[in-house]
Amino acid sequence: MFLKFQPFFLISETPLHPGSGNELGLVDLPIQRERHTNFPKIEGSGLKGSIKEAFENSEKEIVMPNKGKQGEKIKVKDYVSLIFGPESGNEHAAALAFMDAKILFFPVKSLRGIFAWITCPQVIERFKEDMRMIKFNNDVENFKAKEGTIPKDSNLVVSSKIVLEEYTFEVVPDDETTKIAKWFAEKIFPSKEPDIYKYWREKLMKDLVILSDDEFKEFVSTSTEVIARTIIDDKKGTAKNLWYEEYLPQNTILYSIAMATAITEEEQRKGAFADETSEKEAEKVISYFKEGLHEVIQIGGNKTIGKGITRIQLLEEGRP
Repeated sequence: MFLKFQPFFLISETPLHPGSGNELGLVDLPIQRERHTNFPKIEGSGLKGSIKEAFENSEKEIVMPNKGKQGEKIKVKDYVSLIFGPESGNEHAAALAFMDAKILFFPVKSLRGIFAWITCPQVIERFKEDMRMIKFNNDVENFKAKEGTIPKDSNLVVSSKIVLEEYTFEVVPDDETTKIAKWFAEKIFPSKEPDIYKYWREKLMKDLVILSDDEFKEFVSTSTEVIARTIIDDKKGTAKNLWYEEYLPQNTILYSIAMATAITEEEQRKGAFADETSEKEAEKVISYFKEGLHEVIQIGGNKTIGKGITRIQLLEEGRP
């Protein structure tokens, strides 16, 4: 049973290919999608593997709370097997698991403002439900997403309409949508010194569009990036083995939840994670995840050609 939770956002800094294997359709290597909605996703197992790899290669040292005493300093990579589970065998279960990463905001080309982030009522409701499930205290519970709305002062409007790809939509500026955009913008692109995310924070505050569920589904099904790739024969200089790969575009925003339980190993092997109760051990597992996590990791396929570079932003409870 999971005892502690930590939600977080994933922002794709380069196109992202969470592959689902070979297909017989027009795209040889499509991305992962939910069966019932066709929304893009990243399987929890793949997400966990990418985060685990980052921890394995980490040189970070962090301080773990130690039963009310002075904290113990540990090397992050020394505890990867204990927290994420062993590479092989059934020695013990992992203490940290990850929910599938779900789509939150999808970037779409716009006639004004370069691009817009789109979402829909179902996506916002699912986010609210996930936060409710883990009893995460935040203001989004009171939000009501209205389709066909944009924030006030949007940069996207042309004569009371917006144009996304080749489609025109009539939209209405809305106070509730303004609040939703502001809340997410401040969580995903937080203010810090130096304020490196100011541009993106302000853009999300203004350039979010809430479409209908069906319109959103159509865009996430047809407006992903499809890239043709080939192999060049070094001797002949000719192309061979043409294939097509699908990617989530840069600036796609997803979210997931890290879920922690107590360490299942023997007491003497828990090290810095040993504590009086299972709940306190789970708290330490979440602390290890938060403190050891790198802000930027790589997820999915084609890492050697720069794909899958992803920024992770923790969602902190009660943070303004």
